[in-house]
Amino acid sequence: MQIFYYFCAKFMFEADEIKRRRDMREVLAFTIDPADAKDFDDALSFFRMPDGNFQIGVHIADVTYYVRPGDDIDREAYTKGTSVYLVDKVLPMIPEVYANFLCSLRPGEDKLCMSVVFTLSPEAEVLKFKICRTVIRSDYRLDYGEAQAFIDGSDDGADRPRLRDAVCTLDALARIMRKKRMDEGALELESEEVKFRLDSNKRPVEVYISRPAEANHLIEEFMLLANRTVAEQLGKTKKKTVWRIHDKPDAGKLADLDNFKKSVGKTIPPAALYMLTVRAMAKAVYSTHNIGHYGLAFTHYTHFTSPIRRYPDMMVHRLVSKYILGEKHHDMDINLDEACEHCSTCEQDAVAAERDSVKYMQALWMKDHRDGVFTGIISGVKEFGFFVILDNGWCEGLVPIHTLCPGCLLEYDEKNFCIRAKGFMPGSAEGAGGFGVARTFTLGDRVNVRVEQVNIRKKQVDFRLVEE
Repeated sequence: MQIFYYFCAKFMFEADEIKRRRDMREVLAFTIDPADAKDFDDALSFFRMPDGNFQIGVHIADVTYYVRPGDDIDREAYTKGTSVYLVDKVLPMIPEVYANFLCSLRPGEDKLCMSVVFTLSPEAEVLKFKICRTVIRSDYRLDYGEAQAFIDGSDDGADRPRLRDAVCTLDALARIMRKKRMDEGALELESEEVKFRLDSNKRPVEVYISRPAEANHLIEEFMLLANRTVAEQLGKTKKKTVWRIHDKPDAGKLADLDNFKKSVGKTIPPAALYMLTVRAMAKAVYSTHNIGHYGLAFTHYTHFTSPIRRYPDMMVHRLVSKYILGEKHHDMDINLDEACEHCSTCEQDAVAAERDSVKYMQALWMKDHRDGVFTGIISGVKEFGFFVILDNGWCEGLVPIHTLCPGCLLEYDEKNFCIRAKGFMPGSAEGAGGFGVARTFTLGDRVNVRVEQVNIRKKQVDFRLVEE
């Protein structure tokens, strides 16, 4: 512990650094993060102005103050490109002493930030803003549940009235901002996550779905506002920069989706509709060529708000330093085109690793529950069978086509996302495990299944259909 404090003391900022920054330590500030978070890279500050408007600061950990271009930590961060959040551990992009302590916006500690300080009207209109370096002191560390309790009224905030007022006012502004985004064409895709409760041996004992609440949307809207504002200002410099872009979806896939919704003639479960829509979307990537962000309906967008866990955000901070703040000491000896391509690849690899981690835990959980019968929806249809996502935790498994109806004539219809049983093959014994001559399995159908086999190494679960 003494070594740790020595390390921190060695790299703490000097008093002169505060004089070069906007000192906002006396303004109410707080973080809102998951309950198990350790790296706090963003905070919000809130101040009611005498004229009825609001001063709201989006404060981002100033990682690039400590990590300079080309040093050992910077090179390692570039190689990794991003932190990876597995179910049972985090693989940080920068050393934990930086991510969780030195740069993290921990409550009660003076911290250096790169900030966007907005003046907003009660109608959530941006009246003015300032991108600047600041020093803040977070007053509170809230998790999403605590913030949500203020919003829904289950916590009246009697012991923290200023904090409750700030959270509820920010929530009201965020709702206006979110509605405006949706009215302008942004896609409303709720991002539900599979979560696990692990025992001491890191085996899953519970699987559940985490759904975003208003507290999540509150943070999301102000991070989007900061990212968009920084992107627009970088765009005005006419210099090469790092964009977060999202191309328009494949027209053919969207047409197939629209035709499917019309042909099914029933309400498609939200989970199935979400998956279909996401599969039709292009992937968001980093690029020096701006084509806008289709999903957010933004013409200018970048990533600025998570430099602890994303290298592109560090690059953007350095570009802001050079082109907006006019500082010269953060020049990067880096090819931005290559860096964008590299970081996009790292991000896709991280997403794949995180999904594999979830699938591994799901397979472990299903292996311990092989005797049960589960209800779920058909989430995907292929020529080799259909996938089913269970209601209790979104564990996904395959019902192989050869197990559906021995002796049946089966037809895979790719455009209509279904498998049809059209009758029995000549010479087949009718009723030998079959379910009749007219049955269609379509995306979104509810089915009952039992676990057939689990392959932990491959992270695969096979189901068998259970007829009622």
